[in-house]
Amino acid sequence: MVRKRTWLLLLAGIITLRGALFAEPAKTITIKVYDGKSGHPVVPTAYQVRVDHNGEMHADWVKQHEDGTAELTIPADTAVVALHFAYDSSMELYINCDAEKNSFGDVWYSVPQIMTKGVVTSNLCGKAKANEKYKTTAAPGELILFVRQRNWREQD
Repeated sequence: MVRKRTWLLLLAGIITLRGALFAEPAKTITIKVYDGKSGHPVVPTAYQVRVDHNGEMHADWVKQHEDGTAELTIPADTAVVALHFAYDSSMELYINCDAEKNSFGDVWYSVPQIMTKGVVTSNLCGKAKANEKYKTTAAPGELILFVRQRNWREQD
């Protein structure tokens, strides 16, 4: 009986160790944020990250650099990610310019597409002529977003 239990514990340990050794590593996405009207880089004061349509926030998955870019580290099996950014050291959130009618709701980005091609979101906040000035491209693993602050009508 003791041998059988020991054997089962040993087998469970081997299976667990094998899973840990061969698990796919986490993915890292470089995030760049720009003002949708001026095209200037934006340095958010806080991040809200959600993955795979789950309601749980993961702000701790983001590491911001001094140049304003950030690295988002997500689980390897993540399919989609949604991001919101705060400004002015407050809970006020930027509005994503690629959302229809610049809404506040979640916009989900495909992680496989970000990792293989990179993603530059559309900018529906600026004027078409101005948007041409700061068109950019993303490298694989990069997500480039355009945002804007809420206007006086949208304030709570």
